[in-house]
Amino acid sequence: MLLVAINALVGGTLGQERTVLPLLANEVFHLDRYTGALTFILAFGLAKAGTNYFAGTLSDRYGRKPVLIAGWLIAIPVPLLLIVGPSWGWIVAANVILGISQGLTWSTTVVMKMDLVGPKQRGLAMGFNESAGYLGVAATALATGYIAAEYGLRPGPFLLGAAFIALGLGLSVLFVRETRHHAKVEAANHVSVHAHAGSLSDRQVFTLTSFRDKSLSSISQAGMVNNLNDGLAWGLFPILFAAAGLSIERIGILAAVYPAVWGAGQLITGGLSDRIGRKWLIVGGMLVQAVALGMVAAGNSFGIWLAAAMLLGAGTAMVYPTLLAAISDVAHPEWRARSVGAYRLWRDGGFAVGALLSGLLADAFGIPTAVAAVAALTAASGLVVAVRMRGDDHP
Repeated sequence: MLLVAINALVGGTLGQERTVLPLLANEVFHLDRYTGALTFILAFGLAKAGTNYFAGTLSDRYGRKPVLIAGWLIAIPVPLLLIVGPSWGWIVAANVILGISQGLTWSTTVVMKMDLVGPKQRGLAMGFNESAGYLGVAATALATGYIAAEYGLRPGPFLLGAAFIALGLGLSVLFVRETRHHAKVEAANHVSVHAHAGSLSDRQVFTLTSFRDKSLSSISQAGMVNNLNDGLAWGLFPILFAAAGLSIERIGILAAVYPAVWGAGQLITGGLSDRIGRKWLIVGGMLVQAVALGMVAAGNSFGIWLAAAMLLGAGTAMVYPTLLAAISDVAHPEWRARSVGAYRLWRDGGFAVGALLSGLLADAFGIPTAVAAVAALTAASGLVVAVRMRGDDHP
């Protein structure tokens, strides 16, 4: 539960940007092309994706706690850069640093919970972890929307992020204990569902997770597409809503509802995947997300967009903890942290792909067309899981 609380703070450091930064790009820095405005998400996604991969390797080599603390230390300059940055380049630089920090902190809380719980409750544990993180995102997105409406886009919203970083670092240094030895005990008694048990090289683990294993590779592509549409929602939804005349408070509500439903829903879906299996929960979740994105593309009012945000959150809740639990079902404890790192490399690479793809489509054809195209891609990803993923890997 301490790690759950810490991951809520990790989510809060990300949530400080969800409402404010797209509006900052538009209103303060006057970026007139969506592709340029989304460079902060591109930078964040690339930095986080790369760091996710190394977080698994580093936590296997040096332990989980040092990696967690390093992630918090790296985050310290982010709020200051967002507050004082005189040009958009400073904002992009802050997001590179934030991506590195998030890759270390969030990945490590995931791996530490996998270390601590048995395989029959892994989905439940991932549900708690991801729920806390995205409720942290949602609460902070909502709070910063109100702060920005009352006191302006800077500096108020980012002072909240600074407080979260200070608290997260203090808790991690003083109270978190190392969990790597739990994985070693589990490995000694592990019966793998995978043909490749025991020690593998980093390259072998990456190849298995990304391409060779049917379940692991279909999980990785679904994770990437999931965060691709999250990158779209983060970067373009506030601009779409503002163009329709919605107030900053209402934009903040819409920016918060999606991760709030996503976060709360995972308290149910994580444990549900332990009981009914992973595969069809993932397939269903991707298709629900596709429907929600279609509603955003076709909608033109607060009511329709509110319903779509709730549906998008529900679909993402079905998918998010289930993908992580499915990875840990297949991966041997000896290389599980590295497999999670490879999966999270692909998953958070989706932020970068989503920012680039949706920005280019929005510049060429408008935001609704960009959203519709991502909806189709999300549905196709769900079908890939239905065809390719094995259904018998959950414990």
